[in-house]
Amino acid sequence: MKNILSVKDLCRSYERNDIKTEALHDVSFELKYGEILGIVGTSGSGKSTLLRLISGLEAPDAGSVVFDGRELGQKRALADKRDIQMIFQDAGASFHPRRTIASSINDAFQSLMGKGAVLDLDSLCIEVGLNSCLARRYPGSLSGGQCQRFAIARAIASSPRVLLCDEITSALDVSSQAQILELLSSLRAETGMSMIFVSHDIAVVSTLCDRIAVMRGGDIVEQGNTKSIISAPRNEYTKELIASVMEVKH
Repeated sequence: MKNILSVKDLCRSYERNDIKTEALHDVSFELKYGEILGIVGTSGSGKSTLLRLISGLEAPDAGSVVFDGRELGQKRALADKRDIQMIFQDAGASFHPRRTIASSINDAFQSLMGKGAVLDLDSLCIEVGLNSCLARRYPGSLSGGQCQRFAIARAIASSPRVLLCDEITSALDVSSQAQILELLSSLRAETGMSMIFVSHDIAVVSTLCDRIAVMRGGDIVEQGNTKSIISAPRNEYTKELIASVMEVKH
């Protein structure tokens, strides 16, 4: 299967109060067409930084992001912005508090598709399992699960080819988490879009993703197909992550 996205030797450092911190160090992986890749690791491992570099929100210090055979710079063409969409952890905060959900989604849609573009909000809401009347509300009046579904709706409105999901289930209860995972799986089946799903929870990642990359301290320490990673992890840190899940279950 061909790659839709290749990340090659990405590096990113931050400097604060004359102290330099390396967030990513020579990170490389591939995302195949129609695949869901899970990236798992604890806080500070570099997962969110990685997604910000792939999306173009930040520029790497070194390395490259190759999309569909073309290397992308930080300044992205509109078509590339449409093709690679990102969903953030705090869905409620990602919407303007004084604008209705419908207004925010429509603004995002027109910024990507053009001012004359017409959004079929009813169909979009059906796609994410919500009644369109909820889109007339403000984000503060919706549940966390509803806000996250609308955040997904906003991201898929431009029919992206790659969806970047940054800890999008971490703030939800178990029931809402399961519903969001089911929604993502259905969207992949219906559209064939590829996804990168970032989480600190290897159990959540293993239920959704075809392959897993494990991050620690800005490096990918292990990657492979989900079954192999879960059943026969090679890296000690991966073994610790899996063991911690088993301890919670018991």
